Amino acid sequence: MNRPPLPPFDSTSAALKVRLAEDAWNSRDPARVAQAYTPDSRWRNRDRFIQGRAAIEAFLTEKWQREQEYRLIKELWAFSEQRIAVRFAYEWRDHSGQWYRAYGNENWEFDAHGLMAIRHASINDLAITEADRLFHWPQGRRPDDHPSLSALGL
Repeated sequence: MNRPPLPPFDSTSAALKVRLAEDAWNSRDPARVAQAYTPDSRWRNRDRFIQGRAAIEAFLTEKWQREQEYRLIKELWAFSEQRIAVRFAYEWRDHSGQWYRAYGNENWEFDAHGLMAIRHASINDLAITEADRLFHWPQGRRPDDHPSLSALGL
């Protein structure tokens, strides 16, 4: 199964890969997101080590039960033939109503079919007030005209 764009990446295909990943994560559909990874994909997410699509799907199901009103923006940082580095921010609120903005970096490595085989994510959460929120689009895909992380000064 191929998942374009495929490596080797150039600036256009790497940016498209990042936007497609952002769109999938903003769907908050764990099964859809998990399909972008190899069956034996290895993750480091904060302090958790996860391996395989089933574990990824379970992790994401738990994540989006906890992180309400999740909205994410990813931005291409750097790329090589089969690797992409991304910076991102997302906003969410917990069940008590406290809002957070998470800031992070991801390093991705893809197989020849365009599936992500390795994902390393470093993430920090910052409690924010509702008035400090910057991501206000309806849940789902970020509109094309919404500012990027750089345009927002993040």
